[in-house]
Amino acid sequence: PTGMEKRDLISLTDLSHEQLKRLLVSAAALKTQPGPPRLEGKQIALLFQKPSLRTRVSFDVGIQQLGGHPIYLGPDEVGIGKREPMADVARVLSRYVDGIVARVFRHTDVVDLAQSATVPVINALSDGEHPCQALADLQTIQEHKGSLEGLTVAYIGDGNNVAVSLLFGAVMAGAHFRAASPPGYELPEDVWKEAARLAGSTDIRMEQMREPEQAVQGADVVYTDVWTSMGQEKEKEERIAAFEGYQVTPSLLAQARPGSLFMHPLPAHQGEEIAPGLLDHSSSVVFDQAENRLHAQKALLLDLLGGASSP
Repeated sequence: PTGMEKRDLISLTDLSHEQLKRLLVSAAALKTQPGPPRLEGKQIALLFQKPSLRTRVSFDVGIQQLGGHPIYLGPDEVGIGKREPMADVARVLSRYVDGIVARVFRHTDVVDLAQSATVPVINALSDGEHPCQALADLQTIQEHKGSLEGLTVAYIGDGNNVAVSLLFGAVMAGAHFRAASPPGYELPEDVWKEAARLAGSTDIRMEQMREPEQAVQGADVVYTDVWTSMGQEKEKEERIAAFEGYQVTPSLLAQARPGSLFMHPLPAHQGEEIAPGLLDHSSSVVFDQAENRLHAQKALLLDLLGGASSP
């Protein structure tokens, strides 16, 4: 490694407001103009402890479009923690590849990976955060609304990894944030504290609420996610009971601001967190979000691995 400090993206908090803005500009540019293969000759490991459709395909395709070579390592190849400690995996991979994209169960695992690796590490999902999803979400909102400044984002449901990254991203981009969750499933206190620090401005309103109706009043974006995430299957029945009344329906969306966007990171469970048919609602930008994973991640890969910072 050269004298330059390697950069990781483990959390959106790793980015300055300027860097976030630059990534969104770059992602929008890459969507219209794929740009030169600036990762020519780079090998990138996709280290996945859990299965994935969007994350795996979007990173694989994105790396190839940029001229790089993705190497997929699934749960069977690696056996992190079982066959080999994360620190050793990190040090070995750093000798072979130019970057590591990791999708793990425990957030501490991706933090350990980044500490021990000498190449950039990207968090492609942990139980703590999902920064790549949030980048794609912000890109999607910007695409449809022109800017995030002053918008209100309402999140309905479980205060999970997606909600954490969305909160961080929204306030960094100048949007207000409301979350409606049932008791015991709210975003953690320390996450709100961190968000207040990131917002930097007292003009940005952040509220935790109980009632979905209250959260969506006049909101520009209504966002929800599954009630039961991967690894929580044992809690499914109690979660379904706890989240009764938190389903996003056409009548709930009707209370948001006219022209509001409906968002979901997928996979979606119709009949649980969303009413059947909601993905096809006129305000749904769910498949734009999925597509933008590709463009936002390409912007991120170029930023961390491509030398120059913008296309």
